[in-house]
Amino acid sequence: MIALSWLLIIALVGGALALVDGIRRLRGRGGSVVGVIEVIVAALFLLSLFLPGIPFGSIVLGVATLVVLVVGLVIGGRGSRTLAIVGIVVLAIWLVLANHWLVIPGVN
Repeated sequence: MIALSWLLIIALVGGALALVDGIRRLRGRGGSVVGVIEVIVAALFLLSLFLPGIPFGSIVLGVATLVVLVVGLVIGGRGSRTLAIVGIVVLAIWLVLANHWLVIPGVN
């Protein structure tokens, strides 16, 4: 059974935004390496929230997703800048809350 919490919802939104941004980067001619890496890392991050058998933890995959989003934002391409920026902000908030660097009662 999965218990829904605000922390899980924040992580799902951030992972979904990263996945959609990666898919949008892959549309069109050829695709890009950043888009492929973004889709793979975002999908693994989303799976790590629900399955315990993913090789890396959700924190490591969250940081990797954050790094790939920043690289995709800097390089540019066909992806949407708005999706990347919102994904970076949401994943950064999740990372701060998941590591208990900031404690908000009722959220973490």
